[in-house]
Amino acid sequence: MAPEYKEAHVIKLGGSMIVPNGGVNVEFLKEFNLFIRKQVQEYQRRFFIFVGGGKLARNYRDAGAVITGHALDNEDLDWLGVHATRLNAQLFRTVFKDLAHPAIIKDYSLILKPDKPIVIAAGWKPGWSTDYVATVLAQDYNIASILKLSNTDYIYDSDPRQNSEAQPIEEISWRDYRSMIGDTWVPGASAPFDPIASKLASELSLRVMYMKANNLSNVEKALNGESFAGTVIS
Repeated sequence: MAPEYKEAHVIKLGGSMIVPNGGVNVEFLKEFNLFIRKQVQEYQRRFFIFVGGGKLARNYRDAGAVITGHALDNEDLDWLGVHATRLNAQLFRTVFKDLAHPAIIKDYSLILKPDKPIVIAAGWKPGWSTDYVATVLAQDYNIASILKLSNTDYIYDSDPRQNSEAQPIEEISWRDYRSMIGDTWVPGASAPFDPIASKLASELSLRVMYMKANNLSNVEKALNGESFAGTVIS
């Protein structure tokens, strides 16, 4: 008989938190490991953890461009991103080996029936961003919300790296969010939640909670349904 879980969540963990500058972010991942184990053991929560490629994918993209002498095409960029997520996912499956489903989800034409409390997922194929595949994951397993854990605390009304007066957004509708970011997906783009994924999430009426990954006490507030520092798209 499959175990009973009180609730299930999709976590999309940005690759920038896993491999921020070419090396694995060991200290954060140690904290994340303990945090997820606590949520499973104390609260009977189940997690589908989708990991991004982040800096690892960008390093390979930049190396490919230097070696070939030209920018890589979108298909090659996507494949590099897919395999970066799979390498990161294998690390997570190793860390959570005692609690995780043994196979990483990476073929979204199949719906598996894992019964473990942790399921690790990675990228699939060109044209499917990591945000989009996380949204498909939520759809496949009837999960109503996605926690998008990033290296920034909020979604802003403009890029805070370029505009010192950018304002954080606490709540925004899918209609307003999509009008802000547009409809075009570009591999390697850094939209808080990408345009193609946003279209599907809007159609599914999913709730996306965007927050900083390394503030895990704040993440716990979001899981508990409490007020948290971050942005809600719904």
